Amino acid sequence: MLASLGSFDSTQFMSAFIVLFAIIDVIGTLPVVLNLKHNGYVVSAPRASIISLCLFLGFMYVGNAFLGLFGLDISSFAVAGSIIIFIVAMEMVLDIHIFHQSKTSSNDATFTPVVFPLIAGAGSFTTLLSIRSQYSDLNIILAIFLNILVVYVVLQSASKLEKILSPGIVCIFQKAFGIILLSISVKLFTSNLTILVGNIMRQN
Repeated sequence: MLASLGSFDSTQFMSAFIVLFAIIDVIGTLPVVLNLKHNGYVVSAPRASIISLCLFLGFMYVGNAFLGLFGLDISSFAVAGSIIIFIVAMEMVLDIHIFHQSKTSSNDATFTPVVFPLIAGAGSFTTLLSIRSQYSDLNIILAIFLNILVVYVVLQSASKLEKILSPGIVCIFQKAFGIILLSISVKLFTSNLTILVGNIMRQN
């Protein structure tokens, strides 16, 4: 089984790690986590890390087949993720609350929106499938594990980092990243919507 994963290559490993680190952007996710905690939501670093790891490894091997069961593709997945990112960004920029807790809803924001779509979202999954065609599975899996370790450290240290920074800096950081998130969501939505419309046109 180990042989089927390929051999370790330090260059491939570092390249895969850097690419995934850039697209996951857990440092940029920090303002979102702090904003959610201020609004009374719970974000569990251990669970977020474990769920993200399972999603990455699972999607690496069965992602396309799983989406195919529902007649979906990566573009549909990306559009759905872009809408969630847009809503989260609006909350951060405008200081409004779009997600409201009901009596039956959980105040746990670990899975949505932290794990999906911020950490393990359409961009990360698309990147994962792309680099798999270039690098051996062993190097990608090791890169995923190292990135998940970074995710855990950053999320676990979120409250400590907030204490180090002044409230004003945290507020500016949240607003700035909220605008960046808005831009990302619009780009994700428009580019993937164009792909979906093109596919529909070809089918007709």
